[in-house]
Amino acid sequence: MFRKLHIHMTLFSTFITGTILVLLASACLIITESNIRQKHYTVFTNNAYSCVSHLESQNVLSHRWIQQAESNYVIDMQIYDGNTPLFFEQLHGQDNMRKIFDLAKKESAENHGLNLDSGQTSQTLSKIVMFQLPGYYACTARIPKNGGVLNTVLLYSLDAQSGQIKTIRIAFLVAVIAAVSALAVFSWFFTRKMIRPLEKSRKEQNAFIAAASHELRSPLTVIQTSLSAVSYADPEQTEHFISISLDECKRMSRLIQDMLSLSRSDNHTWVLDCTSCEIDTLLLDVYEKYEQTARHKKKQLLIELPEDSLPVCFCDSLKISQALAILIDNALAYVPEGGMIRLSARQEAASVSLFVADNGPGIPDSEKEAVFQRFYRSDTSRNDKQHFGLGLCIAKEIALLHHGTLSVSDTPGGGATFQLTLPVKKKLLFPFPEIRLQRKAVFFLFIHFSMRQ
Repeated sequence: MFRKLHIHMTLFSTFITGTILVLLASACLIITESNIRQKHYTVFTNNAYSCVSHLESQNVLSHRWIQQAESNYVIDMQIYDGNTPLFFEQLHGQDNMRKIFDLAKKESAENHGLNLDSGQTSQTLSKIVMFQLPGYYACTARIPKNGGVLNTVLLYSLDAQSGQIKTIRIAFLVAVIAAVSALAVFSWFFTRKMIRPLEKSRKEQNAFIAAASHELRSPLTVIQTSLSAVSYADPEQTEHFISISLDECKRMSRLIQDMLSLSRSDNHTWVLDCTSCEIDTLLLDVYEKYEQTARHKKKQLLIELPEDSLPVCFCDSLKISQALAILIDNALAYVPEGGMIRLSARQEAASVSLFVADNGPGIPDSEKEAVFQRFYRSDTSRNDKQHFGLGLCIAKEIALLHHGTLSVSDTPGGGATFQLTLPVKKKLLFPFPEIRLQRKAVFFLFIHFSMRQ
């Protein structure tokens, strides 16, 4: 499919750009040809007026001047004293040239009102007409001379002009073919580069669907098996099978919710409700929610806040809490009994970093980037039904939505440390800092008395 799309896009882009290029080249060619024709016609008119001016001023014409004029001006000339040629076969003996001269005289008389064969000699001023014949520019003139008239016909061959135009056309054709070929090659690589992300996205989508289908198949199989067993099970066993089915339904619901979150992120429809958020207060709230869970699992959850108040961030507090919850839940799943999870924060130059560190087995360097991929599990030997390999990916997307980052590093002494960095909006200041300080003091007093008990 993508190969056909690649070919079609290449052909389409080449056709469009090639058509535009051909139109532009044609316009340039027309202008160039017009300039060449205008140049040759200007040269011819200047030379013709020079010859006529010389004929008007001279009473004696030399054969040498005529030869030089024809050579210098690149023209063919025929001069008549009245109706009698001054030079008969000596000057222009070719039959084809005589025909051209006769055609020029006829054209001058019929279409331009200057009859060189007329015996009229009453005019006092020279009369000149210029026109074009097939393959020639022509000039006819009647010049009064001492009671008589001097008629002349000048011909300028268009062979040089035609040769230049032909050369220009060939050059333009070669240039257009080369340019269209270059455009085709460029379009091939450019469209390939454009299609590559689509290909990658299609592969990721297929992999996502395959992994999601696999993850959904397991609870569906359990539900189907449990419900089938209800029909012949004892009342006590029936309740057990129904409980298993409900648990698997909840598991499927969590999986579907995670997939919907990722889908909204992919479609850029994940809306953030950003407000001014106190980071230390947010951390305390997350700690309060998970401290009892950690204790129930015989694991220790600690929180460390800096003495100075953390800056206020402009963010979606619910989404940030969700990301921290994912990181803590992930740590609780991998840290052994008696292990420790530490929740802390640190202010940077223009950001604030939130840390979730544990002393668990850690994550190898080769897997530190892969853990943020969808449906990825670092320990495939573990069969944790509560984790689908989507949590860290969702946390990563939340960080990116806030123009932040989420990374993982090794904890000193062993384990993994996740760092969530968020930009700080400095203009937003908490109006009542004493309230925040009072809450922290009350919280630490609560911890103190709890530890004493």
